[in-house]
Amino acid sequence: MSEQVTSAPSPQWQTWVHDLRQRLEAPEPQRLIDDHRGRSASVLVPLYVHADELWLVLTKRAQDLMHHGGQIAFPGGGRDPGEDEWDAALRETEEEIGLDPRRVLKLGLLDEIYAEVSNYRIQPCVGVVPYPLEATPNPEEIENVFSVPLLQFTDVRVIEERLVEWKGQERQIRVYHVGRHPVWGLTARIIQNLLERLGFVETVVEE
Repeated sequence: MSEQVTSAPSPQWQTWVHDLRQRLEAPEPQRLIDDHRGRSASVLVPLYVHADELWLVLTKRAQDLMHHGGQIAFPGGGRDPGEDEWDAALRETEEEIGLDPRRVLKLGLLDEIYAEVSNYRIQPCVGVVPYPLEATPNPEEIENVFSVPLLQFTDVRVIEERLVEWKGQERQIRVYHVGRHPVWGLTARIIQNLLERLGFVETVVEE
């Protein structure tokens, strides 16, 4: 499948893409053990450059969805038989926000993570998308598509470490307060890993 982000990429744009790919290649992303429970799924982590700044694309899920309605998320979903991580991420992104897979330039992968609530093992796939992004949200799944400067997630003023109770145990979760959008759960975990892999924040070692 050809990648058609732009017809004439500038040298600066090519340097930026090369740098991000190198950062995502090493160290290699972590994988869950082969016999880990959960259905395989993928999400696309879309990035673009505007005004010399990296922007992250997010979606707000439709309010009436059975699972995670109204939450902030990346486009994605479960893998169909025969699909790899990129196949699923690009197919689901096209279904949810109308983005042609040929318009996505693959950069690399983040750490595979397990979502206990939905019982998915999720592979985040990082890709470059065109600017301006012409999204056509599927109203049955997506209420809105919006973008945030990536470095805004490193601002301590938008970060909350919140204690919640899950299955009788107290856990600490991270919440990013970005404009009117609280970003938490799986999406916040993926963003934190992206920032770590790109070298924008220090890696947090969980005990």
